[in-house]
Amino acid sequence: MEIKSAKDLMVYKKAYDLAMQIFRISKAFPKAERFSLTDQIRRSSRSVCLNLREVWAKRRYKAHFISKLTDCDAENDETSTSLDFALDCEYISKELHKETIDKYTEIQKMLKSMLFSPDKFLLHYSSIEEPEGMYES
Repeated sequence: MEIKSAKDLMVYKKAYDLAMQIFRISKAFPKAERFSLTDQIRRSSRSVCLNLREVWAKRRYKAHFISKLTDCDAENDETSTSLDFALDCEYISKELHKETIDKYTEIQKMLKSMLFSPDKFLLHYSSIEEPEGMYES
């Protein structure tokens, strides 16, 4: 399968699914957590996907690609920490925590793989097609 956008990446699909699962889970958090844990876990989980979209746009430049991918990894870690808080505050069960942490860990491994092999994802100028009519007057 040809990857035409970040949405085609398996890591994006998994991160998106996890963000949506976290959204559904966090609906049951107490109202007192609305402006703290609920907002934070939603923002960090969604940020993984948002940053992956930026990563894809910046794949012409290795340093930019790695920098944005590092941001994805950090947001993924933040989501994991918020899941730990949700468990310790008894907002989620141990089973649900394990299920979501397992998904987090899978995403983390995929992000690390991209970080350690960025050249597989970078655009090479010879593969960039010039849009038709771009230089016509």
